[in-house]
Amino acid sequence: MDARIADPVPAAPPADPPVPAARAPRARRGPYRRLPVEQRREQLIAVALELFSRRAPEEVSLDDVAAAAEASRPLVYRYFPGGKQQLYEAALRTAADELASRFVEPVRGTPTERLGHVLDRYFAFVGEHAAGYGALLRGGSVAENERTTAIVDEVRRAAYGSIIDQLGVERPGPRLTLLVRSWISVVEVAALTWLDDSRREPAQGAGADGTGRAAGGEVRHGAGTAAELRDWLVDEFVVMFAAAALHDPQTERVLRTMFASFAGSGPGAQLVARLGGMLGALLGDATGPMDEAGEADDADGVRGGA
Repeated sequence: MDARIADPVPAAPPADPPVPAARAPRARRGPYRRLPVEQRREQLIAVALELFSRRAPEEVSLDDVAAAAEASRPLVYRYFPGGKQQLYEAALRTAADELASRFVEPVRGTPTERLGHVLDRYFAFVGEHAAGYGALLRGGSVAENERTTAIVDEVRRAAYGSIIDQLGVERPGPRLTLLVRSWISVVEVAALTWLDDSRREPAQGAGADGTGRAAGGEVRHGAGTAAELRDWLVDEFVVMFAAAALHDPQTERVLRTMFASFAGSGPGAQLVARLGGMLGALLGDATGPMDEAGEADDADGVRGGA
């Protein structure tokens, strides 16, 4: 029986080419503004500083900076070949120079009044650059390195130099140096606490009207308003100065000069009066009533010196 050859099966027609998925239309980027070189660099730093003030450095990308500056990522790299780290350090340097400039205070008024004015400008800066200030001083940021630490140390040295100048001291000794640097650390911790509190709800009922606002309308947080912190820090300065004066002749001489300028008013003057009254009351309570012989009776009725 002859084998029959089957008819060839016709090939399937070629499949239609796949239809590409519809793409969302790209947002058109406006044309880049051409700026002079130095002006463009200053603009990128200002934009970066604003972003770093609202977010931690590791949460800001170069794309964020480029978008905010209406520029391209390659353009940002052209000005800052080192990438975000170089841009962060440049922004930090700009902020540090601005903060250091706020320590300059004319020699007018008492030392504590001038100190209060400097603190006003200091807290204004902290409020303007909250996140970046907090992330840097707390440490632990991936953007932190020896260069950024050196920049912050320069600000601290500027603050120290300004205070020493305002006190009129030419050659501060080790005790006085330690005192001023310790107080600067207290200011930094107070500013960080103030920032933490400012991110929470205002303290309810803290103000006279129960709204959490001070008399002047400034929002009061847990640590108080910036003005209240300023007054407290000035008082803290005077108290630390008085404690150091008990152990250091140079600090005592400076403190006497400071007290001579109070004239019964100004920051620190009320503290001295109130502290004197409080210490007098405490000493009176500690010694108890005096008998006719001038000896104090203790709580058990035993005469002193018996």
